[in-house]
Amino acid sequence: MHPSLNHLGHRPWPLPSKPWPWRQKWLDLLFAHWQVKATDLAHLVPKPLELEVENGMAWVGVVPFRMAGVAPRYIPFLPWLSAFPEINLRLYVRYQDKPGVWFLSLDAGNPVAVWAARKFFHLPYFNAHFSLRSQKGGFHFESQRRNASKAAFKGIYEPTSAVALSKPGSVEHLLTERYCLYAVDSQGRLYRTQVHHAPWPLQEAKLELEILNLSTWLGFNLEGPPVLTHFAKGVDVIAWNPERL
Repeated sequence: MHPSLNHLGHRPWPLPSKPWPWRQKWLDLLFAHWQVKATDLAHLVPKPLELEVENGMAWVGVVPFRMAGVAPRYIPFLPWLSAFPEINLRLYVRYQDKPGVWFLSLDAGNPVAVWAARKFFHLPYFNAHFSLRSQKGGFHFESQRRNASKAAFKGIYEPTSAVALSKPGSVEHLLTERYCLYAVDSQGRLYRTQVHHAPWPLQEAKLELEILNLSTWLGFNLEGPPVLTHFAKGVDVIAWNPERL
């Protein structure tokens, strides 16, 4: 049995009835969040998704991390394909009764994974150059997209507190405990991909940010330091195939 299935009570809805076909690990994550006027972001979210808004503001997340153990359920891990760095830029949305994540972009250091995620999961992945190394209890993370936008991130992050689970109703819970993602294919059809993992083992974090222009090509900027920063050592994840809505 996959280790994530030892933790079910925290889920906001039951597991899908179909067998899960994918497994992976999300490791050494930084959750960095800014607040941006919802009116500056609404056009980036397709209907019928609803951007989650509070007092006219929406949260934008920047999440650098390592992917590992990425493979179909019964296929061995392949070192050159199953592990790579990634960074995503994300919004928080809702469709009917299921809150989820809407990715504005995902940059990865594996061209095969980028191709597969675009083709089969309809996600806006991009090829990028990465540098990721441990540094004094934290991580130095650098990425630069290979296309003309040259979207980039460079910073050092590290945990600064003990591990704690987020409390339901808290901002931390709202931003991290998401169990599906939404995507749209080239014909405008909406899909939901469901995931499952144990609750995030969150720690407060410090970020020394040097470069951040992941959103400029989309027409908005993330100004100043993030409002919230959290670190998570990682979780084991299972995922289902996209479901057309």
